[in-house]
Amino acid sequence: MQALMMDRPLTLPSILEYAGQYHPHRQVVDRTVEGPIHRYGYADALARTRRMAGALVALGVKPGDRVATLAWSTHRHFELYFAVTGIGAVLHTINPRLHADQIVWVANHAEDSFLFFDISFAGQVAELAERMPLIKTRVAMTDRAHLPPESPPDALVYEELIEAHPPTFDWPEIDERQASGLCYTSGTTGHPKGVLYSHRSTVLHAMALGLPDAFNFSARDVVMPCAQMYHANAWCTPYAAPLVGATLVLPGRALDGASIAKLIESEGVTFLLGVPTIWVGVADHLDQTGGRLTSVKTIAIGGSAPTAALVSRIEDRLGGQVRQIWGMTETSPLGVINTPLPEHAGEDAAATLQRKLKQGRGLWGVDLRIVGEAIDGKTGAELPRDGKSAGRLQVRGPWVSSAYFKHEGAEVFTGDGWFDTGDIATLDAQGYLRLTDRAKDVIKSGGEWISTLDLEDAVCSHPAVAMAAAVGVPHPKWDERPLLLVTLRPGQSADPEELKAHVAARVAKWWTPDEVRIVEALPIGPTGKVLKRELRGALDTPPKEPTA
Repeated sequence: MQALMMDRPLTLPSILEYAGQYHPHRQVVDRTVEGPIHRYGYADALARTRRMAGALVALGVKPGDRVATLAWSTHRHFELYFAVTGIGAVLHTINPRLHADQIVWVANHAEDSFLFFDISFAGQVAELAERMPLIKTRVAMTDRAHLPPESPPDALVYEELIEAHPPTFDWPEIDERQASGLCYTSGTTGHPKGVLYSHRSTVLHAMALGLPDAFNFSARDVVMPCAQMYHANAWCTPYAAPLVGATLVLPGRALDGASIAKLIESEGVTFLLGVPTIWVGVADHLDQTGGRLTSVKTIAIGGSAPTAALVSRIEDRLGGQVRQIWGMTETSPLGVINTPLPEHAGEDAAATLQRKLKQGRGLWGVDLRIVGEAIDGKTGAELPRDGKSAGRLQVRGPWVSSAYFKHEGAEVFTGDGWFDTGDIATLDAQGYLRLTDRAKDVIKSGGEWISTLDLEDAVCSHPAVAMAAAVGVPHPKWDERPLLLVTLRPGQSADPEELKAHVAARVAKWWTPDEVRIVEALPIGPTGKVLKRELRGALDTPPKEPTA
């Protein structure tokens, strides 16, 4: 029997229409690329978005066209999130931190025909124009007064397009399964892969973010994503915040500790999101100035696993509670979030900290399983949820990718409908996920796995250590042995042997790294993760003989 309910499509413009009507004065605040702070209410944002939608149609943008952005987190980028998708086109957010060759590759692979760019990239866009021949229209996201002279000579001006169209627009009927956004993975191995989101998947994902056991967003929150809008849709917060009327604060291009701290303080931010390296910078700034933030309630950390020392330091300096999350571009990106259960109310501080080191519990919409090694090309057996059995993490759900754009990289999608994440993890009886490694990063020594995350956590508990990366180096007897590379906090010093002993006291004896090496900096990729592939490629020192 079929239900007798209205079948209204789940489409992205409905989110901003709702915010404009029911939360018209809640604000979108951003640090513009031009410099000043810009702010307006959701009603004004909606009016400008309708204007831009009309401009896009007038420019000849058609349903299914890929419209690229090379831009920071700003109010204009926010408008494009809804204007482009609202007319049935696909928003392709390009990561500007990629190498020029990769920018060209993803633009051509996506077959982008329109490009919106921030003025900080004007020269680069002009230089790359001939290498991206499919792009027929380029728009500088600024006004005429701030248009850089190095811009492409045929560049249009965003604010002039806005002014040329009325603040009324009739959104077309869109199938909710129609593509809305295209994001490429970071491409740590081979070319990046395209993840093609739909209106339905993105709306469902935004709704899930606001659930009480997820981010628990409401109109009383001031949300500041320090994951940029080119990085997995800023973790979907530009859609989740207006869905509930939360104020949205966008940091623009200034992601240094001082700029972020100032914006948090001035806007009374309650909810922060970002990778660990961002919060290291903020904590360093607060250490140097003696400051402490007072408005922050929650700091969501994803991208890479924070250490216990970093969790404690962030909570002490920023004032909120760390809530670790895990996800990928392929999961839109939220997969799990570390939310406490009622039975955790009486746990002591040490137990709380250990729980926070887990990536989190599954939430409705994402199924998780851990499987063993594949045999004869078939999916391995599902492993028990005992918190000990480690295997490959696989996921499925309505906002999880079912294939890559142009159906490349099909080997990570299983025959029974799961996505293999490439992570090695455990699941416990309460549903908490604990990553032990990336499959490509795990150290296999003497036939046994050594968790790089546990080694990094151990050395980062030393007060002098800022960041660490554990990598496996070849060994003639043990196959691989761990090497720890660490950076020190400003003004701190430490002896490598002292750090090695510090780790040895906290891990199994055979896990103890053969060497701890202090370095000036670790290579950080465009999404804020340590590039272990680069580290492994640069290591040319022969491994030392392991100690007994």
